[in-house]
Amino acid sequence: MNSSKDTNLDRSWAFLFARLVLGLIFFIAGVYKVFQLGPLEHARKYFLPYADTFLPVWSLWAMGVVIPFVELIAGGLVILGLRTRQALVALGFVLAIVTFGHLLKEPLYEFHTHVIPRLALLLFVFLLPREDDRFSLDYLLKRSKNQRVDAED
Repeated sequence: MNSSKDTNLDRSWAFLFARLVLGLIFFIAGVYKVFQLGPLEHARKYFLPYADTFLPVWSLWAMGVVIPFVELIAGGLVILGLRTRQALVALGFVLAIVTFGHLLKEPLYEFHTHVIPRLALLLFVFLLPREDDRFSLDYLLKRSKNQRVDAED
C-alpha cells in the first residue's frame, strides 16, 4: 500500500511533467515566433488578418508583437517552476486572446487540437497544491528562505 510520502512524491512528479510539457509547448512556440518568424511577421501573419473586424489595428500590432515574448518568457518560467503562478496567468491570458480571435473569425472554431490541451495542462498545473511542486525553483527558493528564517530564530 502506498504511503502518504509516496503519494506526495507521485504528485510532485506529475506536477513536474505537466509543467515541463506545458512550458515547452509555449517556450518553443515563443522561440520560433521571436527568433525565426520574428515578432513583426507574427503580428502581420496572425493578427493583421483581423484588421477587417472592429478591433483597432494598433491593438492587433501590439498583441501580435507582445504575445511571442509572453510565450517565450512565461513558457521558460513554467519549465523552471519560477514565478509559476504569474507565468500561468500570463499564458491563460494568451489562450483567452487566441480563443477570442478564433471565435471572432470563425464562431464554431474547433478548439480540441490547439486550445483545449494547453488549457487542460494549464489548469492542472494551476490547481495542484504549490507544496507538491517539489521539483521547482519556487519550491526550492521558498524552502531556502524558510531555512534562513528558522536559522535566525
